[in-house]
Amino acid sequence: MLSPLEVLHSAITGTPVVRLDISLRGRAHGVLLKLESGNPTGSIKDRTAAGLLMALDRERPLTPGTVVVESTSGNLGLGLARLLAALGCRFIAVLDPGTPRATRQRLVATGAELHEVHEPDGYGGYLLTRLRAVDRLLADNPHYRWTDQYGNPANPRIHERTTGPEIAAQGGPGLDAVYIAVSTGGTLSGVAAHLHALDRGVRVVAVDAEGSLATGPATGPRLINGLGASRRSAFLPPGTYDRAYRVPDSEAVAVCRLFRADTGVALGGSSGSVVAACLRDLAAPGAPRRPLCLCADTGLTYADTVYDDGWLARHRLTAAVAEAAARLRADGVRFHLEDQRP
Repeated sequence: MLSPLEVLHSAITGTPVVRLDISLRGRAHGVLLKLESGNPTGSIKDRTAAGLLMALDRERPLTPGTVVVESTSGNLGLGLARLLAALGCRFIAVLDPGTPRATRQRLVATGAELHEVHEPDGYGGYLLTRLRAVDRLLADNPHYRWTDQYGNPANPRIHERTTGPEIAAQGGPGLDAVYIAVSTGGTLSGVAAHLHALDRGVRVVAVDAEGSLATGPATGPRLINGLGASRRSAFLPPGTYDRAYRVPDSEAVAVCRLFRADTGVALGGSSGSVVAACLRDLAAPGAPRRPLCLCADTGLTYADTVYDDGWLARHRLTAAVAEAAARLRADGVRFHLEDQRP
């Protein structure tokens, strides 16, 4: 039987980089996509889950019957559920209405118990409401344990140890910009720490949702799952990143849909935001020559949201997405995936 640490280490796998050719305003650009869908449950949060649980196990061993609780928009919950089931532990995922139906089904199939909140937090999302629910569960059940993805330094540390070195090696010496979606900020913080230590002059770009407080001062409703937050990130002090983009939902969805139309590959919603931010820089003076976009998950989870016309209509996004797509096509945007080599 594998030890807890062996089970947790099994969740950390290298993920591939593919080359994307983008046509934009009559010019061709090469962009690297790092596809975190290659992780065991299909997202970068497998790495985060492993790092958080390693820290929890070091603090006090994770033994069969241990109950772990976490607030999640979906992907981290899947990573935690898989690993905790392998360890014989219980997992309670605190969710909100934004979690896609496919993710809920996978969580239940993996053995997770779902605890859903329904009241918006007043800052464009449900994060603060989910955290209050976690606090109540811990207060009522003192033996429960919390991984705390929002404040546990094990979150950025696992990305400094794994994701950052992979990006540096796969991007090579010519790598000059990296685009990373922000929610807790752990991935961005860890990758940035590694790249800054190498001192190669790689520009680190934070990609946030319009209406998020993770990197900006203004709040508002937002719909892309796993992107943005209802409070400032604890992991992003000044100097962590070089610039930040706040991408509207409509632009992110338009990029996802155009990308699928051109390549046959469905990106996750936050990955659409990341590619959208990269497009902005490619269209500007001083465009990066070898940028890399960190794509956090696959679009398969978003069939009933980002890729569903009814979802767009319910959220009154249909016209805005069509307008964003038309602007991109007017700029000559076309996507072409070469092969599995950078």
